[in-house]
Amino acid sequence: MRVYVPLTLSGLAAAHGAGEVGPGPLTAYAVTPGLREWYVSDDIEELEYAALNRAAAASLRMIAGNPDEVRRRVVVAVDVPDGSAVTDPDSGLSAASLGEVKIAAALPLAKAAAVHVDADDAEKDVTAAAAALGAADLGDDDAQFTVDGAEDHELLWFGVQEIPQLIR
Repeated sequence: MRVYVPLTLSGLAAAHGAGEVGPGPLTAYAVTPGLREWYVSDDIEELEYAALNRAAAASLRMIAGNPDEVRRRVVVAVDVPDGSAVTDPDSGLSAASLGEVKIAAALPLAKAAAVHVDADDAEKDVTAAAAALGAADLGDDDAQFTVDGAEDHELLWFGVQEIPQLIR
């Protein structure tokens, strides 16, 4: 099963230094039954893209919670054994937890399939989105529009061997 772990650039640097994403338990995103039902698609690529975007939104929340963090969303895609990513059966179709899974232990960075990171030109919109996130959560349509502006940026794909260049 492929899971998408939300991080920040400093979190990616720490993972690179430790050789693992962790410690556990970790929150990640994956193609879960709830995500399938919500997204209404059988196309696995579309579903994985939706899970990636859920992780990118979680990365934005991490950034918003740390004013010193670089304003670029980061998601690490990792293949894990089936059964190691567990959904909360009580979450149902809660919009906040769609695709969310828990992983008990740290994940070796060597098992990562890819790293997804915002391009430099996304920083302005990610900065604005991080500042607007609280108001968007309270239903402010203008703030939600600002958050959506960051989500309009596609995360770039990088190989794990490219992490040292990303964290400079």
